[in-house]
Amino acid sequence: MTEATARKPGFWTKLAYGSGAAANGIKNNGFEYFLLFYYSQVLGIDFALVGAALMIAMFVDGITDPLVGYWSDNIKTRFGRRHPFMYAAALPVGLIYIMAWNPPAGLTGNALFPYLLFVTIATRVAYTFYEVPSSALVAELTDDYDERTSFLSFRYVFGWVGGVAMASYTLMFLLVETEAYGSGFLNLDGYKTYGNVAAVVIVASILLCAVGTHSHIPHLRTPPAARKMTIGRIFGEIGETLSNKSFQGLFFAALFGFMAAGVAASLNYYINGFFWEFTTAQTSLLTLSVFGSAAIALVLAPIVSKTLGKKRGAIIVGAIAFSVAPTPVLLRLFDLMPQNGSDTLFWLVLVITIFDVALIIAYQILSASMIADIVEQAELKTGRRSEGIFFAGISFMRKLARGSGLFLASLVLATAEISRNVQPGDLPEETLQFLGAGYSLGLLALWGSAIAFLFRYRITREDHEANLEALKQNRQAVSDVE
Repeated sequence: MTEATARKPGFWTKLAYGSGAAANGIKNNGFEYFLLFYYSQVLGIDFALVGAALMIAMFVDGITDPLVGYWSDNIKTRFGRRHPFMYAAALPVGLIYIMAWNPPAGLTGNALFPYLLFVTIATRVAYTFYEVPSSALVAELTDDYDERTSFLSFRYVFGWVGGVAMASYTLMFLLVETEAYGSGFLNLDGYKTYGNVAAVVIVASILLCAVGTHSHIPHLRTPPAARKMTIGRIFGEIGETLSNKSFQGLFFAALFGFMAAGVAASLNYYINGFFWEFTTAQTSLLTLSVFGSAAIALVLAPIVSKTLGKKRGAIIVGAIAFSVAPTPVLLRLFDLMPQNGSDTLFWLVLVITIFDVALIIAYQILSASMIADIVEQAELKTGRRSEGIFFAGISFMRKLARGSGLFLASLVLATAEISRNVQPGDLPEETLQFLGAGYSLGLLALWGSAIAFLFRYRITREDHEANLEALKQNRQAVSDVE
């Protein structure tokens, strides 16, 4: 076997690896920003039912994550451990995603609930067969402490930019105001077209990542020797791997962090459309501002990693970002923001959004890079390379937490009693107050908990280098015996 560092991946490998996250950004943005609104406000399913469907789908999907991760850690093929899953997932993901946005014409209202449940589960499970193996590649492509942060900077920037680009296109050209639908947010035909276009881009992104990293297959880690597998042994090895203390800290940080992300994403258009009363054009500009945020994060995260280290950097950057995010809404609750409809309000929210989202992306990059560094520590203890299981564990928590966040958001909307097809400006003041309070206070509590759990992470740069040296000596000892 050739060591992963024997052939140093260059810029084009980072670009290909990163481009694969565009599919994730598009899929997540569609499900987290648009789907709740589409199936509740446009198609007429009760808020709570839509939230329940999305939460159940994420829970089912999350259960499959460690199994797919374990499978991709141990499978042996001529195309390596990860790439067969990546290639096989592309077409099914695209086809099912189209179905999610084009429900049968004869179903309306709550009668659509079983269909919504089916397509959300099917989409997420199919996507797991790409997401988990492709995410795990970073720990095999390089074992360098800072290079992993660089790789994941590309990954997260593409994820955010891909999702934002598709969302902006949808807001600007598909969800347009018409005489038939009124507000662009209620444009039924626009959502259907979005599903078709997004599916094509998702498939292209998956294939670009798989093909762009294909040449590195001979230099990736080989699977362990074949051994008798039983259900008990599979789950026993998964449990042993996930017992790592540093991983547990990241696991629970992800629980609260992604739960907050689910709440923020689901309520985003309600905050922009109803709380601030921004137009769809203004909302699209806010969405486009993420391009600037992503560019800042692409530069910022590697610098923070080199100067502060991943753990300290993530805590500092995250604490700043997560305290700033709900501040404008909190200020409005105390009547300390400019009035709705003013240019000052829009530009103030825009500037805050650009810098806050940049910090959030940098925090996510650093956190993900911390996961990759656990791989070598765990290998020393278990003797197994388990990239797939570790990234699957965080993926499981991300989906479960965001599903819970979506459900919490749907409860906020149901409690606020926002009626179907309501137009911006028509909501009572007490409803807006409840919406703003639930959004801002919920985010502060959830994100604060996420930062607190990061303190349980224990791997420094020096620890990582020591782990690599110990593994090198172990492999040399095995080679000498052979």
